[in-house]
Amino acid sequence: MIVVDNLHKHFNGFHAVDGASLTIATGSITGLIGPNGAGKTTLFNTVAGVLKPTSGRVMMDGEDVTGLPPHALFDKGLLRTFQIAHEFASMTVRENLMMVPSGQSGETLWNAWFRRARVAEEERELARRADEVLEFLTIDHLASERAGNLSGGQKKLLELGRTMMVDARIVFLDEVGAGVNRTLLNTIGDAILRLNRERGYTFCMIEHDMDFIGRLCDPVICMAEGRVLAEGTIDEIKSNEQVIEAYLGTGLKNKTAAGAHAGAVA
Repeated sequence: MIVVDNLHKHFNGFHAVDGASLTIATGSITGLIGPNGAGKTTLFNTVAGVLKPTSGRVMMDGEDVTGLPPHALFDKGLLRTFQIAHEFASMTVRENLMMVPSGQSGETLWNAWFRRARVAEEERELARRADEVLEFLTIDHLASERAGNLSGGQKKLLELGRTMMVDARIVFLDEVGAGVNRTLLNTIGDAILRLNRERGYTFCMIEHDMDFIGRLCDPVICMAEGRVLAEGTIDEIKSNEQVIEAYLGTGLKNKTAAGAHAGAVA
């Protein structure tokens, strides 16, 4: 679905992404790992249209989408979530979901004044859809809660729910497990797997929890210094000498000890 070809993103001479190339297959859950400063989030932001690349190409289903703004990619079904959730804090959880679809009738002053019945019917349908999403995510009991009152893990579930309010095709998840307790992380993982298997979502996710990556992702791609260092199954990645050196700066003689530790720091 996504092909990243020799992508570069420079900031005043600093090469945050330095010739990265990778492929995300349709229907996959691809993991993206790497030490801090490897260029993972910059790569996400460039693919998702938040940043324009210095050079290189991003293809989606054979179409060149390089440099398209986020709203244009949103309309094509490419969405992303953020490490720090971006909820509308004073609105309810249900209202946060209802805000997502674009082109709503109530967005125009004319319809709001003279087509109130149409707007009301559309809002009832959006509320019904939002409630279905919340039930799917097992947080329907929070529908009327202000989003700002949610825990960190619940906010991550809400962000995932936003992707379900539109026809998402590929979702980029930026550290969905950051600051989330293990119980909620399992719930998030279950939701991702169900969306992938039952609804055909394609995912690419940055994550540092190797157990979580191992449960969900195949393949796993490791970045270092702005480039793709290795790709394979989680077991292949965890035993890859280059990956171990990127994380721990160690050599083969310490491979066994480093490999045991890599799962914790990756």
